[in-house]
Amino acid sequence: MEHGWDIAGLMATQRVLGALPESARQQLAGHWQEMHGAPAEVLLADGELSERLGWLLDGTLELADPQAGWSLPLRPGELFGGGVHGAAPGVQVVATTACRVLLLDVAVLQRMVQQYPWLQLLLPTLEGSTPVPAPAPALASGNLLAGPVGSLISRAPVCIDGSQSIRSAARRMAEAGVSSILLTQQGQLSGLLTDRDLRRRVLADGLDPERPVAEAATPAPWTLQRQQPIFDAMTLMARHHIHHLPVLDGGKLIGMVTASDLWRLQSPFALHLTQDIYRQGDLAGLVACSARVRHLQSSLARAGASAHSTGILITSVTDACTIRLIQLAEQHLGPAPVPYVWVAAGSQARMEQAARTDQDNCLVLSDDYRQEMHGAYFDLLARFVCDGLAACGYVHCPGGIMAMTPQWRQPWAQWDAYFSRWTRQPDAQALMLTGVFFDMRAVCGEAALLHSLRRAMLQRTRGNGLFLAHMVGNALGQRPPLGMFGQITVERGGDHPGTIDLKHGGIVPIIDLARVYALAGAQEAVNTHERLAVAADSGEVSAEAARDLMDTLEFIAGLRIAHQSRQIAAGQEPDNHLQLAELSSFERRMLKDAFGVVQKLQAVLGQRYQAGRF
Repeated sequence: MEHGWDIAGLMATQRVLGALPESARQQLAGHWQEMHGAPAEVLLADGELSERLGWLLDGTLELADPQAGWSLPLRPGELFGGGVHGAAPGVQVVATTACRVLLLDVAVLQRMVQQYPWLQLLLPTLEGSTPVPAPAPALASGNLLAGPVGSLISRAPVCIDGSQSIRSAARRMAEAGVSSILLTQQGQLSGLLTDRDLRRRVLADGLDPERPVAEAATPAPWTLQRQQPIFDAMTLMARHHIHHLPVLDGGKLIGMVTASDLWRLQSPFALHLTQDIYRQGDLAGLVACSARVRHLQSSLARAGASAHSTGILITSVTDACTIRLIQLAEQHLGPAPVPYVWVAAGSQARMEQAARTDQDNCLVLSDDYRQEMHGAYFDLLARFVCDGLAACGYVHCPGGIMAMTPQWRQPWAQWDAYFSRWTRQPDAQALMLTGVFFDMRAVCGEAALLHSLRRAMLQRTRGNGLFLAHMVGNALGQRPPLGMFGQITVERGGDHPGTIDLKHGGIVPIIDLARVYALAGAQEAVNTHERLAVAADSGEVSAEAARDLMDTLEFIAGLRIAHQSRQIAAGQEPDNHLQLAELSSFERRMLKDAFGVVQKLQAVLGQRYQAGRF
């Protein structure tokens, strides 16, 4: 097709297309179709992404799934469609401003891949004639993320011995039409090589392609067992910014699951959102990404994700924003003068966040820290990150429990002194702070600083009956909203009359119970589900009671997510205050029973410590 301008020369400036020789660019130049889009115009409709490779020249557009409620903005220079983002069902390409796009039939691109097989490595989801497998029957309905990850495997693993050359591995990947290859040694998994590794460790660094492939691969990659839920795959990919997970059956390698496989479940938004966050070069980009968190929660609710799964995935987005802000801060300030760890507290630490949340965080610094030498650096870093999180929608903690507050930006020895004082003198302030800071998780930096601090703290709480009795008394201050005759009571006044507070009346009491169990048993688990499971194993609570609390937490948290999703769909600010009219009579009976479970176990714990049986 004639364009009247040098499209072959323009291709030379594109990151992927520019890798082709000039003769190939000239060959492709006549096959591009130019398209101009107006704001809100659909350029490619459902199904067309599998047929076209798109190239955004100027303006902006987005990949969007109206039914799933997510969107992924693209910028000039980016490729989309069959060559990059795959053929996700229901996805459209929509212009967000006036834009100019070039489109290429995938059939033409396939012929080019046959001529230049390595191009497959730069377009990782170009799948050729390989049919897209239908979802397994177990995943066709219900909670898609609960199915076994092994059900996503559609082909035998593509493997190579780690002693063979990088060139051999690239050739094998091109022949098999895959974006990664597994390294084996004596039949056991020893590494993973991806197209990204080839670009960064081979092409960019000039590594000799005749060197052993093990030199370019990632050793000891993350893996999953075939019976683990698909949710685990999504969580690992979102948290660690990876796209490929080998799947094992015991010690036997059986296949690979990729981010593209999760596309087919129509619940990939967390992966794309976290990946997009790590690509942002400034705060404005992060703010735009974080605005999509509410749509993520709604998308997961429609996909049937559990409240437990949803909390972990939403928190993964918060973690990604935090890490990227720290990276941007260090780019500006330079490397940290002493080791440190950025620590999340509260719901982020427990990985139980919802769409509406504030921030709780702190900094644990190495004891090499000297205020006069290093204070200014960490003050600037903490303010940049905390203010950046606030701009992204994670409002400043009303109580100032943030790393930007000097009191919560201290060396290890000072933190150890804090916990020593709080456990020895458990007044109201100490109990509140212990409740916040016992829920801590390393997000970025030297995690060993936090781990050693936590172990020292737990040694002080194990068997400390007086301290635990005070913690129980503090925890029992949050009661489920049940009246004298066991009926649900609503708020009579305040800002939300006629509602129940699902967070403080239902979720927080369970969190408090699980925290006391963990403190009593000196257990390091932070997530509430994990704490309850560990408490049952250690005998702090019966297995039946732990299961009841897990089910109760899942039910109440699920009601909160559904309530907030309805508010988001209506353009309202999400909150925790539920009108009983939103529930069916069956749900109201279930909620009453759930509150009764919490009330009963609070009474058991209170009697145990009031009687001194600790």
